[in-house]
Amino acid sequence: MKSRVVRLVVLYLAALAIMVVGHIIFMACLPGIYSSIPWSDRMAAVGAGLKIDRSIAAYLTIIPGLIAVMSIWLLPVVTDRITRAYYAIVAPIVAGAMTLDTLLYSYWGMKLDTTPFFYFASSPRLAMASAPWWQIAAAVAAWIAGSAAIYLIFRSSLRLTPITATQRVKRPGASAALLGLLTAALFIPIRGGFTVATTTLSSAYFSSDQRLNHAAVNPLFSLLYSATHSSGFDSGMRFMEPDEAAALAAPLMAPSTYQASLADSLLRVDRPDIVLVILESFSSHLLPVQGGEPIAPCLDSIARSGLLMSNIYASSFRTDRAIPAILSGLPAAPDEPVMKHTAVAERLPGLPAALAPAGYRSIYYYGGDINFTNQRAYLLSAGIDSIVSDTDFPLSQRVSKWGVADGPLLSRVIADENHRSDAAPRFTIVQTSSSHEPFDVAPFARHADPAANAFAYADSCVGAFVDSLAASPRWGRTLVVLVPDHYGCYPTGLDERSRHHIPLVMTGGALALRGIIDTPAAQSDLAATLLRALGLPASQFPFSRDMLATPAPALTLFSEPDFAAGIAPDGTMTRLPLTGATTDAPADSASRLLQAYLQELYTYLSSLSSSTSPQ
Repeated sequence: MKSRVVRLVVLYLAALAIMVVGHIIFMACLPGIYSSIPWSDRMAAVGAGLKIDRSIAAYLTIIPGLIAVMSIWLLPVVTDRITRAYYAIVAPIVAGAMTLDTLLYSYWGMKLDTTPFFYFASSPRLAMASAPWWQIAAAVAAWIAGSAAIYLIFRSSLRLTPITATQRVKRPGASAALLGLLTAALFIPIRGGFTVATTTLSSAYFSSDQRLNHAAVNPLFSLLYSATHSSGFDSGMRFMEPDEAAALAAPLMAPSTYQASLADSLLRVDRPDIVLVILESFSSHLLPVQGGEPIAPCLDSIARSGLLMSNIYASSFRTDRAIPAILSGLPAAPDEPVMKHTAVAERLPGLPAALAPAGYRSIYYYGGDINFTNQRAYLLSAGIDSIVSDTDFPLSQRVSKWGVADGPLLSRVIADENHRSDAAPRFTIVQTSSSHEPFDVAPFARHADPAANAFAYADSCVGAFVDSLAASPRWGRTLVVLVPDHYGCYPTGLDERSRHHIPLVMTGGALALRGIIDTPAAQSDLAATLLRALGLPASQFPFSRDMLATPAPALTLFSEPDFAAGIAPDGTMTRLPLTGATTDAPADSASRLLQAYLQELYTYLSSLSSSTSPQ
């Protein structure tokens, strides 16, 4: 009996040790992120992570505990084989989670959740497109080596605690009950103790430095937590009673009327062609006019001669969150992309559909796989009439990991424009991709840094594209809107607010209003602004506010999975952590207001999921 108890304890400690070493390896494999942090602080992160590590170690030891109960009656050789088979399954799962977490963190800056599996399910090729081949090969090698090492640790633990056929149990019933109780006791570390509070992601958060908090979070727990707390918007972000949330958020929502709006004088013509270019990963830090580096001189020049909204914030950190923000006027949900939920996404309002009654036909250009992240389903539901994607280009042009490079993509748009025979207004949307990792834009070579060079290439393509539009006979009736989807990887070391700061630039012969406007606003405010300028209703976009109106939008929201932030008209920012219990009311009124806004957003999304028909 004693040998079985010792074995169970040793296996639990082995699992816990693997989790602890995993934190150290995670930080060691990301020197660009953690090399500036003293090792004393890094070890503090390892210590903070024990709160979650002991939970995962307990999860991994439950089945060996049940096998230990079975070993009272079965031959040791049988139970040993079952236990080894179990750890042969566990080892690659643990190693895979740790490897994938480390690889993705270098790109996303967030812990492992179910998002990459959603991406992989929609398009395996594009899910891996950000990483160069050698990095993928290294990750696979690390996974295999890690799996072998973890399995050997557990195998050695079994050998250190042998159970032989001569170790018979005198009172099998009592021994089985005792081992059963010991196994049941594993639910104590799983739960997090005996208090009311249970183990959550926030259990590992201990520092004002988010990098240390992320290092402390166990990737297996993060993944499991994400998978079991995806409620489809029905119960997420519930901070207060519904009536209280609605009352608090009402002044933040799109008002039915404004005192005045510069949007009324934005255009020279009533129904211009609208060309919306969604710039992959651009940020305000690439434009000298906004105090950035001279990486995107063409966009900088367009901004100086056109209209620059200089205080715009990207809704989130990924394209699948940005597109509904731009086209549906919908702030991104912090925890998961709305396009993941097709039943919700197909019921969202869409700017293309809102323009259709005014005679607009819409066409969407993207050089990659349009099925990635359920994008085709969303776009068609949003009212897009026609889609041009990678399969509409010859194989010779589909040379990058993301499909067709920006140069050939934008040339295709110009060619189609030149062959237009109809006079009806058109809404053209172009989604670029060349400034996405892995930043392979050879033979273009303007900067030594690969990311800066990719942005410079994309910028040169956009400059040539706008020049071609300006030379067309329809330029006098064309409005061009250029807006990034989110910040990319350049420059590094930015704080949360700076990462989300992007430019919104308008140009074209149809544009009457020029200059720089520094009112805080979000991507989600573009829909209402354009519709106001066109004299069309925007009531179907409850979260989109006219960014050119007086008074200014009362709150500009952006978020990531572990926080949400709101920018007030005076520029002050309120940050709301989202890793703890969502029912805890913060003391300050600004955070309470942000909570109410998030709750109303989730209430709205939940109402769409329960609708019987698309809007």
